[in-house]
Amino acid sequence: MKATGIVRRIDDLGRVVIPKEIRRTMKIREGDPLEIYTNADGEVIFKKYSPVGETQSVKELAEALSKVGGGTAVICDRDAAISQKGEYLTQALENVMENRQTYVRKTTNDKQMLPLEGVDKIAVVAAPIISDGDVNGAVMFLSDGVGETATPEQTSLAKAAAIYLGLRA
Repeated sequence: MKATGIVRRIDDLGRVVIPKEIRRTMKIREGDPLEIYTNADGEVIFKKYSPVGETQSVKELAEALSKVGGGTAVICDRDAAISQKGEYLTQALENVMENRQTYVRKTTNDKQMLPLEGVDKIAVVAAPIISDGDVNGAVMFLSDGVGETATPEQTSLAKAAAIYLGLRA
């Protein structure tokens, strides 16, 4: 754990303000759920809550999707990939999620979308995970082949997994 040097007081209603710099760095938005942990040393820890699910089961689901659909399946929450190393999402993927429409690369002439920062694989399918009207993440199939497009199986699998994860959230 890293000290920030920032001190805040609790107000009369028990609230504490998380500084803007920390919210921006940690990608905490207004309305984001935070999980609260305590320990015997008197520490209170706020952790971003991901309604998509626990990391291990998400990794296993992504692995199964990859085996059945071919290509690399990735599951992410609103901020980062959670089925693999925590790469952050690009603005392009955030836009797809906000539009609440499944992105499908049908032809090689379709615009390429790089969904994860620092990852040179393009998305051929990206299906948003929606729960109770809120977008909680996305299920994607990635390809490193320039000319690759989505298969019907990948499209169906991504949509089905997104619906399943939305029901669990």
